[in-house]
Amino acid sequence: MRTSDDPGDQRFLLATLPPRAGQTRLAVGTVAGLLVALAIAAPFARLTTEGTAVLLPAYATAVLLTELMTAVLLFALYATQRTPALLALAAGYLTTALLIVPWALTFPGVFAPTGLLGAGLQSTAIVAAGRRIGLPLFILAYALLKAMEAGPREAHRPALPAIAGGMALAAALAGGLTAFALADDAHLPRLMVDTMRETPLWMVVPVTALALCAAALAVLGRQRLSVLDLWLMVVLAAWAIETCLLSFISGGRFSAGWWSGRVFGLAASSIVLLVLLAEMTTLYGRLVRSVAAERRVRDARLASLEALSASIAHEVNQPLASMVTNAGAGLRWLDRPSPNLVEVRAALKRISDDGHRAARVIACIRDSFRKTPPQRSRLDINGVIRSALDRTEGERRLNRIAVRTDLQQRLPPVNGSTVQLEQVLLNLIANADDAMATVTDRPRVLSIRSRRRGLTDVIVSVEDTGTGLQASQEERLFEPFFTTKEHGIGMGLTICQSIVEAHGGRLWVAANQPHGAVFRFTLPADDEPERPAAGAELERTR
Repeated sequence: MRTSDDPGDQRFLLATLPPRAGQTRLAVGTVAGLLVALAIAAPFARLTTEGTAVLLPAYATAVLLTELMTAVLLFALYATQRTPALLALAAGYLTTALLIVPWALTFPGVFAPTGLLGAGLQSTAIVAAGRRIGLPLFILAYALLKAMEAGPREAHRPALPAIAGGMALAAALAGGLTAFALADDAHLPRLMVDTMRETPLWMVVPVTALALCAAALAVLGRQRLSVLDLWLMVVLAAWAIETCLLSFISGGRFSAGWWSGRVFGLAASSIVLLVLLAEMTTLYGRLVRSVAAERRVRDARLASLEALSASIAHEVNQPLASMVTNAGAGLRWLDRPSPNLVEVRAALKRISDDGHRAARVIACIRDSFRKTPPQRSRLDINGVIRSALDRTEGERRLNRIAVRTDLQQRLPPVNGSTVQLEQVLLNLIANADDAMATVTDRPRVLSIRSRRRGLTDVIVSVEDTGTGLQASQEERLFEPFFTTKEHGIGMGLTICQSIVEAHGGRLWVAANQPHGAVFRFTLPADDEPERPAAGAELERTR
């Protein structure tokens, strides 16, 4: 399993993730709630509860399961962030989980009058002492080991042998203490007078446990807290409250105070488990959202690449088709008995112009994807219309399409990119030519008009007498990759719309009467007189 030694990744690990303000408030509130519960339980701590011994196996099972799951999750956390501190903490939780089994089996009066496994009077108390001291001792070891950590961890060292070693250590400690507790009762420390009362020697156990809790709290408090550290401090508080209830306030085994202490013990056993599960769920949710966001970014990039390739294919296809047409015309002029070199030269000139135009189109598309603003200047839109018609004259002649132009004279200039606006007109003209290619029952007429609209806009319309559009097609006509042509790509009108809108205009389509379609687009008029360059103004003043 891979470790995470990147400092950026450390922020997302439970053992290094700093607690949020809300988590700190929740931890403080939990401790306050435990103290309130202690204050409520203390007046009734010495009340006896007869017949409650049957509840002890259920309590022991609950503690066993919670501490076992906590140990498993801590070992899993160690596999991701391999620190001796985490390994010691996981081994400690596994040790206390294993000790709950002999503690319950040897408890007198639960499964047998004197307990199972050949237990003596001191056996249960010995195991209980191990649990009572063991958990704060392992948390203290965790805090000390964490304080001594320095430099990068050995990420190359496999985690499985260390985890197996931690489990073996826990099993050895629990097994060794159990074997010691089941030894001859005469050789064991006398912690119990009888099955209900402790000897003064027992008081060493809670005092030691409280001292270990205080030491662990002090060491953790002096460090930079993580989420795990914060809730371990809550565990220590719950453990200390349980110790006080069991040893100083309660009226002995199976009293109300004794059972209250067991509830605190179960809470202490569950806190880290609940935090681990909650934080792992939160981090998993963040991971899912991160993966989803990364996938969206990847899909957007793929869509951009697809759109870029489709745009290049669509826009370069027009000059390539024009180059092929002009090349064919030039060859026909050369194949004549008397080659017309003037026409051949003109065809070659048009091929050269189309090649340069293809390069400019590709540059404009690249700039649009780079969000680079195109080079703009004040231009005559009628001149752009005439240039586009000249470039497509050969195709219209082959398709026998007549052209009608109605261009208003003295139109105000527009501010824009000649290459891009010519690209728009070439696309609209090519679409009109294609729409009329199959028409045989009426004249094929391409009409282009330019007008001033109001005080601020110039409007251009491209009309045809082709097959027209259906209402459902008009709604989707400007969507990327939607096409009505058999071999179309579906990017031409999308590109036209983006160019016109980038120039501050609008492009739309309507039905032409009685046949065909009409595309119209507007561009802002630039009526302000062009300011001369500073050098020219200076030259005139001399």
